[in-house]
Amino acid sequence: MTTYGTNPTSSNDLAPKLEYITRGINQHKRSGLATRRPWKQMLDLGSFNFPRKLATVITRVKANTVYFQTNYTIVVLFSVFLSLIWNPFSLLILLALLGAWLFLYFLRDEPLSVFDREIDHRIVLIVMSVLTLSILFLTDAKLNIAVAIVAGATAVLSHAAVRKTEDLYQNDEETSLLNP
Repeated sequence: MTTYGTNPTSSNDLAPKLEYITRGINQHKRSGLATRRPWKQMLDLGSFNFPRKLATVITRVKANTVYFQTNYTIVVLFSVFLSLIWNPFSLLILLALLGAWLFLYFLRDEPLSVFDREIDHRIVLIVMSVLTLSILFLTDAKLNIAVAIVAGATAVLSHAAVRKTEDLYQNDEETSLLNP
């Protein structure tokens, strides 16, 4: 007999519902962070060498910034976070902005839609970056933020220039074959 709308009376009735909720949360996390690449892959020491030509540097920077886009964003945001530890008001503002980043950029399942128009994720990235910088520059931590952004951007560009690009999509294919 089906009893719609009643509360479960035993833990056995509750187990399938908890499994469904947990599976939904895990699936949401995986799909929302699908563009974040594994840190182990990003920092694989065997994938680094110094390029000999400027054209190689430019090609690598373009390919790596697309492939590791979310990781690089996290690196720069973490750099800004570290610079604001001694400025609590700015840190609170950054944490609020981080919540907006998570909701609008990192944990989205589908494209952002405003007035029935889809907004490309690159536009969201640019708008959120400008908004974050604008709001944080209104605080008293302008120098800290500027230094953190320069340090984060330097780290990102250095990594993108010296990391080889030949094995980037190979790991994705292996992962998809192991986890269909």
